[in-house]
Amino acid sequence: MAAGILAYGGYVPKARLQRAEIAKAHSWFNPGLRSLGRGERAMANWDEDTVTMAVEAGRDCLADMPRGDVGGLYMASTTYPFLDRQNSGILAEALNLSRGVQAVDLSSSQRAGSSALMLALQTSGERKTLVCASEKRRTKAASPLEFSCGDGAAALLVGEGAVIARYLGGATETVDFVDHFRGEGESFDYTWEERWVRDESYLKIVPGVVAAALDRAGVPADSISKFCVPSTMPAVAPMLVKTIGLPPKSVADDLQANCGETGTAHSLVMLVNALEQAEAGDKILMIGFGQGCDALVFEVTPAISTMRGRLGIDGHLARRREEHNYQRFVAFNELLIMERGIRAETDKVTGLTTLYRNRAMTQGFIGGKCNKCGTLQFPKTNICVDADCAAIGSQEDEPFSSKTAKLNSYTADGLTYTPDPPNYFGMVQFDEGGRLMSDFTDIDPDTELVVGMPMRMVFRVKDYDKRRGFRRYFWKATPADGAA
Repeated sequence: MAAGILAYGGYVPKARLQRAEIAKAHSWFNPGLRSLGRGERAMANWDEDTVTMAVEAGRDCLADMPRGDVGGLYMASTTYPFLDRQNSGILAEALNLSRGVQAVDLSSSQRAGSSALMLALQTSGERKTLVCASEKRRTKAASPLEFSCGDGAAALLVGEGAVIARYLGGATETVDFVDHFRGEGESFDYTWEERWVRDESYLKIVPGVVAAALDRAGVPADSISKFCVPSTMPAVAPMLVKTIGLPPKSVADDLQANCGETGTAHSLVMLVNALEQAEAGDKILMIGFGQGCDALVFEVTPAISTMRGRLGIDGHLARRREEHNYQRFVAFNELLIMERGIRAETDKVTGLTTLYRNRAMTQGFIGGKCNKCGTLQFPKTNICVDADCAAIGSQEDEPFSSKTAKLNSYTADGLTYTPDPPNYFGMVQFDEGGRLMSDFTDIDPDTELVVGMPMRMVFRVKDYDKRRGFRRYFWKATPADGAA
């Protein structure tokens, strides 16, 4: 049975920083930046990181899939929140995957995402593997990367069975070509001259790897429908198409106009976007580039029609909010020192014992369901909250993360510290039962919250313990798509 892609998912943060605002802030210093001030880039909220974005992409991918079938979890990023804690382990907890899942972190290269996908395809058997790639890069103010980068994530479920895209073959090559790097303890990438990178790496390394991949797949170059090239240099894709012999119209949208380049996730982000627009019989060629090259060839099957209900990349690009406040962007990414006030100075030490014992509740968002009367409640307790039942020891695990809810009440608190004031919180009532006092996130300041509006739960950073370099995660409520 042929291996391939069983499902896809994606995530792009709702806020889109207008590049014109970046240019306006820095063109006094470098007038040449004005030419980069077109379009917009995806901007993560203060409580988003590579783990939370991977959770959203994974949820989108596994929307109607049984979680127990996932036996492998590969996560790729070069901007992990933890250097010595398994980030994919947090992802597995949030997605409520089996404790028997093999979780692996991949990093240190812009092609970590494509390499993770290739590894999953090569080792697929009866086991299904979820491949997630996510990136949130910090960039120097007034740098070209500040304009071209974007935050986002993609997820692909790989295995055998009713695949939506059959894996036909691939090739890889490792070359220690240093086009950029980020050393130990450094916050920002150091980049080299673009023309040299284009001519000496993309144009000399990629064609040979692609030729080998096409040969192994048994696919002629002129039959490729979509060619996914993750590069911020606009001349690269057309030059590669001409060199390799691909159809000129096969070049896939690089999403530079409305998202930005999402680092090691971008090859998968572009692949998911290509699958969203594909039809049965289309052949997709994708590459991952960074200290070498990966090339993978897929053929779309009729099962692609089963994926239309997901948000993917297109759906998340559509749910956008323009951000014109450049200061908010630099504040969220800690690119300037701000006076945050006395209320921000509380010690936020996390008791690791308590965190471990409550991880099902805090990270998996597991509540309870009474096996006597069926009442749902969060958090799970030893006694049923239904006064007419009050059964003891009757609570069974019940995941709440995918449940829809309505807004019961809300407050916008201007005194409590938050990196993005005011602090929104209130009560949500789950449609199937149960209620929760919750923090709110991704609230559009130009849209009024309305009691009764639909809400959904998202996995976010609860707070940062900057003294010890730790961050706590929990679930927050946000207006459901189309509600705000």
